Amino acid sequence: MVKKILVTAGSSGGHIFPAVSLVEGLRERDSQISVLLVLPKRSRNVCTVSSGIAVKYISTSVIKLRFSYQNFKAIVDFIKGSFESLLILLKYRPDVVVGFGSIDSLPLVLFAWFFRKKTVLHEQNVVPGRANRLLAKFVDKVAISFDKTREYLDVNQQKIILSGNPLRSSLKKIDRVVALKFLGLDQDKLTILVMGGSQGSHRINECFLEAVSPLAGRFDIQVMHISGANDADFLNSAYKKLNLRAKVVAFLDDMQYAYSVANLSVCRSGATTVSELVFFKLPAVLVPFPFAYGHQQENAKGLEERGAGIIIEESALDADSLRKVLVDLINNPDKAQKMGRAYEKVSCGDACNLLVDEVLKV
Repeated sequence: MVKKILVTAGSSGGHIFPAVSLVEGLRERDSQISVLLVLPKRSRNVCTVSSGIAVKYISTSVIKLRFSYQNFKAIVDFIKGSFESLLILLKYRPDVVVGFGSIDSLPLVLFAWFFRKKTVLHEQNVVPGRANRLLAKFVDKVAISFDKTREYLDVNQQKIILSGNPLRSSLKKIDRVVALKFLGLDQDKLTILVMGGSQGSHRINECFLEAVSPLAGRFDIQVMHISGANDADFLNSAYKKLNLRAKVVAFLDDMQYAYSVANLSVCRSGATTVSELVFFKLPAVLVPFPFAYGHQQENAKGLEERGAGIIIEESALDADSLRKVLVDLINNPDKAQKMGRAYEKVSCGDACNLLVDEVLKV
């Protein structure tokens, strides 16, 4: 009998990428498994799911804790999306439902529990979101990315498994020389990777540019900068004026090349970014996004406490503080290498295959 698995996630890249990774992992494990991915319609603005994956879209919106017309519309969308979720569940009749968090996946996982389907939940962050904290009480298994997450879940510890956070199957370590050639960068320079999450960060972009400007003539460095849509042109012009070798892109699908060339990174600390840093063992200066319910701060603390990252809170971020950290890491390569080795304390193996195992045996 063909096993049917339904996977549901929220609209951010941090939810979608691990969900897609699980779908790919299930299909690679057994081509006879039928998998359906359910996402909110607004997720189409975030990323494009591979054409080989079966996807259904539902009409949910983010609900805020205040009265407004937009919030009223969001509640209507949520109710509509809940009915759509129920119809998908009844029509598809899955054996297992896997939720990756956010309010978007909440109705589908609850309906699955009500109809006594097997259920698995995956949490990407150190601190679970509100939807996953609620759903954890109902599901059969809770897969977590960080061992510390156990402290935040008021459930039987026997149903919690440490899987790690599944990464996109395309993320593989590439020979550095090959990756540098692909990106058009110099193989003899120290490479700093700058990225501000899936939407980019103007604050990080500006502060890094100001911080690195005096360093262009002092150190043999170059920059791989993933800027977001709005800042690519001004950054390109600025790096040319500084005569600093740089590759600037608004967005990069082939992230494996960027990680493979980098010696250190300046970045946010979303769940997917942190998991990718762990996989590539990349020393990082972490600037947590301050408006994500504290998720990014806790993710960053998990790396800093183990010696793999250095946190600069956005409220304290300026060119001088960032420059000081960069100069220290450039001048002390042994320190940067030690940070890279510290990831061994964080990694928990092949997250995708571990999660596939749990889903298939639940």
